[in-house]
Amino acid sequence: MNQHTHEHHHEAGSTLQHEHGPHGEHPEDMTAQLHAGHGDPHAMHTHGEHAGHSVAMFRDRFWLTLALSVVVVIFSPMFWHLFGGMPPAFPGSAWIGPVLGTVIFVYGGMPFLKGGASELRSRTPGMMLLIAMAITVAFLASWATSLKIGGFDLDFWWELALLVTIMLLGHWLEMRALGASRGALEALAALLPDEAERVLPDGGTETVPAAQLAPGDLVLVRAGGRLPADGRIEAGTAELDESMITGESRTVSRGPGEAVVAGTVATDTSVRVRVEAVGESTALAGIQRMVADAQASSSRAQALADRAAAFLFYFASGAGILTFIAWTLLGQLPTAVTATVTVLVIACPHALGLAIPLVIAISTERAAKGGVLVKDRLALERMRTVTAVLFDKTGTLTKGEPELVGLAAVGPDEDRMLALAAAAESESEHPLARAIVRAAAERGVSVPAAHESQMQPGRGVRARVQDSTGEALVQIGGPALLAEQGVESPGELRDAVGRWTARGASILHVLRDGEVIGALALEDSVRQESRTAVAALRERGIRVAMITGDAQQVADAVAEDLGIDEVFAQVLPQDKDQKVAELQARGLKVAMVGDGVNDAPALARADVGIAIGAGTDVAIESAGVVLAGNDPRSVVSVVELSRASYRKMWQNLVWATGYNVITVPLAAGVLAFAGVMLSPAVGAVLMSLSTIVVALNAQLLRRLDLDPRKIA
Repeated sequence: MNQHTHEHHHEAGSTLQHEHGPHGEHPEDMTAQLHAGHGDPHAMHTHGEHAGHSVAMFRDRFWLTLALSVVVVIFSPMFWHLFGGMPPAFPGSAWIGPVLGTVIFVYGGMPFLKGGASELRSRTPGMMLLIAMAITVAFLASWATSLKIGGFDLDFWWELALLVTIMLLGHWLEMRALGASRGALEALAALLPDEAERVLPDGGTETVPAAQLAPGDLVLVRAGGRLPADGRIEAGTAELDESMITGESRTVSRGPGEAVVAGTVATDTSVRVRVEAVGESTALAGIQRMVADAQASSSRAQALADRAAAFLFYFASGAGILTFIAWTLLGQLPTAVTATVTVLVIACPHALGLAIPLVIAISTERAAKGGVLVKDRLALERMRTVTAVLFDKTGTLTKGEPELVGLAAVGPDEDRMLALAAAAESESEHPLARAIVRAAAERGVSVPAAHESQMQPGRGVRARVQDSTGEALVQIGGPALLAEQGVESPGELRDAVGRWTARGASILHVLRDGEVIGALALEDSVRQESRTAVAALRERGIRVAMITGDAQQVADAVAEDLGIDEVFAQVLPQDKDQKVAELQARGLKVAMVGDGVNDAPALARADVGIAIGAGTDVAIESAGVVLAGNDPRSVVSVVELSRASYRKMWQNLVWATGYNVITVPLAAGVLAFAGVMLSPAVGAVLMSLSTIVVALNAQLLRRLDLDPRKIA
């Protein structure tokens, strides 16, 4: 980036724009945008579904089941017996529990019954099968009691209702926390325009759907427009923003005969492009495939609750069978049935069902208040294991916009030289120009009037400026401008320019009437909070690396400033993906932090993808965690949240399973000889108490302060 021409006014400054360019205007037409049918963009994701059910399904069933459960509890004799009272009574009231309980069992319990059947077919018994067994036994025992079959007194209707309701709530919370990255392909497709201007043989143009373009077509791409296909420029020269493809934080000048790629932006002038590749053959489609492949290959670690539920299933099933056999052999069949039902009901994972989802729900709520959006339900669990954080440089560790970091003058003083430069740049909206004008304002420099301002492609900018010594021609540019004028950088500037060049800064020389009067150095400015973030991560034993498409000297300068352990520079998008894989191959658990389209495959490949919220849609959709702001210290907050929530998960799991280990034998009657035998009602109370303990413990997460400003 050193010694850039002013033709590359975007070279340092484009970092502001390169990740945030305009997207396609009509992303709703995915088929057209995917050009030649890249397939169903939703096909790669099944997140947000559980056992074939949606979030809305669990939500709707929960609310209706809750309403019915309240009525069942009100008219339950066993519930009122706990308080020494009797339920309201009127003709037919005794059938409220059985009728509504049956509706709850069939309607609310159907997802668990289907899930249990699925686990049986796949021979992977777990929570769904255990829930199905418990509600089925409670349902059958309650009907046997209601119909006075076998002389049982096992009115479990209220327990069945609450069980189904709580399980639906737990799964609804889990589904809400699932937060899958389902839109990456759509966001990538949105980079392609819906329409293109095809050039006709007579020189005119016609607007056609971009999906209808074919190799050999000639298209007109106007200034500010996106290329609809890969090809080569036949006429015109333009500064192209190729950052979404190359990862470079600068525009590149492309002229006749040079290859250009779909999705890139002609920033300043129009060009005519001969189409060479469309649809799946384009470079952008290649990135789409990389995102899909990376997400498909991401690990899907089994949730802690599922592992615990598998253990609990065998434990509860075995205990229930042994209980039934033991009491039957003792000749007490009613007690055998009662104890078996109590074992299965008391072992049913009320608390276990909430142990993980409730922690995730509360932690994601706390995260949101701290500016962190958790989109992947496993992201928090994985974040605690991260041993390396890989930051994208531009827009993440840096602000993504240039700032004046150095100036040196020959002849006039520095303020006067800066004033002339700001005057010449005053009419430009380019990031480098704005940085120069902003620097002049911050120094309190009085900027004179300028006129006849003119961009000089490949050389720089020129303008006539009126200052205290009279009117002068002021030019600003890099090596091409100096060569054109036949001048060299004066010796007085050599040391300063050498230092700036070594750092990879963009160097612009200022000429007054053809004579060099000074030089300016501009760099992408480092966020002050980045230093704190890097230091805090290293203090927590996490290795910090940086990846960028910029030149090596630029990356090294930023890394040295921030104290970063490892640097990957001049990296293309596919290489970013490979660098993540390389770190993982070393045995590191990698969190990738980025904000650009070119980061999407790496974000998806990483153990945890963290997107800066100000970044592009595709980066956000490819990540498991999104930072609402640009503060990299929030990454430390994610680590702290992950570790805290994981502790709560384990505490809840230990309690939920430990409770069963203790209460199930009691429910089975191991201490019956001593007169200790848990009744179904007591079992229900203990089960509710276990749920309350888990819920209260999860609530303690609310004490966690995730304000990134307090990270030290």
